[in-house]
Amino acid sequence: MPSRSLSADEALLLDNQVCFALYSASLAMTKLYKPLLDELGLTYPQYLVMLVLWEGDGLMVSELGQRLSLDSGTLTPLLKRLEAAGLVSRMRAVEDERRVHIHLTAAGRRLKQRAARVPGCVLAASQCSLPELLQLTRDLRTLRERLTA
Repeated sequence: MPSRSLSADEALLLDNQVCFALYSASLAMTKLYKPLLDELGLTYPQYLVMLVLWEGDGLMVSELGQRLSLDSGTLTPLLKRLEAAGLVSRMRAVEDERRVHIHLTAAGRRLKQRAARVPGCVLAASQCSLPELLQLTRDLRTLRERLTA
């Protein structure tokens, strides 16, 4: 199929805006996740932190921030709330007190079992096959990397 350019009018149609497609999909995804995460007692950003810690416990705050694209000003209050909920503990490194390690508590590790149903619910709601959803995730990650390069 030959490629073509959009006319000026077509380029300005809302339905042709990748930003709006991402934005509206993000709103729909947030709406889907809310009741699932409410059952876990987590907000969406807290869920993302827990996902990273379930992959590898004991990360430094700076490593979490890099992984989630969050600065310490955003991450620190979020971690304090997770600590108050008994899901993580924050420990300053002995060799350098500026470095703070985040560790899952027993309750934080147990929460992983309850959270295991979330991806399946998202897959079912998407009405995509698993390969389709994984490809979409890869495509979006590639787009993000290109936009931030």
